[in-house]
Amino acid sequence: MELVGASIFLLVACLTLLMLGTVQKRRKQGIGKLPPGPTGLPILGNILQLNGKDIYRSLSKLSDKYGSLFTIHMGSEPVVVLCGYEVVKKALNEQSEDFAARGSLPMLDRVIQGHGVISSNGERWKQLRRFSLMTLRNFGMGKRSIEERIQEEAQFLVEELRKTEELPFDPTFFLSRSVSNVICSVVFGNRFDYEDKNFLILLSMLNDMFRLFSSVWVQFYNFFPNVMEYLPGPHKRVITNMDQLLAFVSKRVKMHQETLDPNFPRDFIDCFLMKMEQDKENPQSEFSAKELVTTTFDLFSAGTETVSTTLRYGLLILLKHPKIEAKIHEEIDRVIGQNRSPSIEDRNAMPYTEAVVHEIQRFIDLIPLGVPRAVTRDIQFKQYFLPKGTTVYALLSSVLYDPKQFQNPESFDPNHFLDANGCFKRNDAFMPFSAGRRICLGEGLARMEIFLFLTTILQNFDLKSVIDIKDIDLSSAMSGISRVPRQYNLCLTPR
Repeated sequence: MELVGASIFLLVACLTLLMLGTVQKRRKQGIGKLPPGPTGLPILGNILQLNGKDIYRSLSKLSDKYGSLFTIHMGSEPVVVLCGYEVVKKALNEQSEDFAARGSLPMLDRVIQGHGVISSNGERWKQLRRFSLMTLRNFGMGKRSIEERIQEEAQFLVEELRKTEELPFDPTFFLSRSVSNVICSVVFGNRFDYEDKNFLILLSMLNDMFRLFSSVWVQFYNFFPNVMEYLPGPHKRVITNMDQLLAFVSKRVKMHQETLDPNFPRDFIDCFLMKMEQDKENPQSEFSAKELVTTTFDLFSAGTETVSTTLRYGLLILLKHPKIEAKIHEEIDRVIGQNRSPSIEDRNAMPYTEAVVHEIQRFIDLIPLGVPRAVTRDIQFKQYFLPKGTTVYALLSSVLYDPKQFQNPESFDPNHFLDANGCFKRNDAFMPFSAGRRICLGEGLARMEIFLFLTTILQNFDLKSVIDIKDIDLSSAMSGISRVPRQYNLCLTPR
């Protein structure tokens, strides 16, 4: 009994010292100068006030009380939250340079460790982003050549969809195989056969990882990485999946090194290898084998899951709204017909379809929290002081669902992007790709893919739900870093 009592005393003493250390640390950081927010518990922070299955909703409720700018604590770390179009626009667009750093996301940091174009900061990020944008453009991003690649892949997809023979099927891997092949052709130099077992394993790991990033387990990891690192659970699968995906990319890099011809670069990897050779005597260069593998992984993973999930969610929405699908069919028949593939030029003559594509991206709210930012220097923002390195969550949900910017934000309504004459209407609050210096570098490619894949599918098929449309649930299966649609089946009837 005495031993138990002594153990309890030591435990309490340790917790007390830890709490005092946390409080002292916050004082040194000038925590009182940050925006106000809910009082957090020592060590736990505000975890008890946040629903791990739907963090955005929890933060939205806190915004109702504390306003568009407030502070929460993820464990012991203060995080500033920005809500609503006006304050997010001011931060990401008007003070873009101040909010250009990548904030802490412990699960991603655990494996990536500040490497690659998504997670890096400072000079490393600037060099990698500049090079990645230039190389992607050279390989056709936003140009006719990549459009032809998407059109070709869309036809491969149509042929696979015809094989379903009007029977129910889950569209998940049909879409991810096609979308992934577009980015694979850019970064790896080739597409994969749809039945390639290694390719299917990779896509399965990507899909699993994307879902897990929205799970409660990963939310707990992001709050308490030092504790969760030693606990078993599904969050461990994220690390395993990412390690295997990075190993796959490393293997592809090695293959490229053995066959590289500097006179004829085939893809992103070849260009990066040539840049490494060019800069090998430059001590300021950030082009290394580690950055090559991680940046290629960034492009491959983001270029696969975000677009395929958007398309999967989009088809589910159209199953729920057959009248909207019918209007798209009418516009496709009138503008494109059945004798040629849809093209990007068709967007200008298809305002309704373009409005639906935008509304899908707004409504599904794919990355509700945005990827965390950090301030690059000590700044004054509004009436508050944000020290350099402060993690900031600019809630994209609060912009895409801002009632001041969208009349019926909770409803799927293409009229959000149409004027009184039925012409397409832009909205500055349309930020599914974020904004500012850290805006998604694949935005142009993603927008082309979503339009071309969706119109090609609807040019060739009518969608049919396997359940009563009243029972179709458009709410996400989980909502953490990303929002994932509920699993569903559908049937396709050739047109």
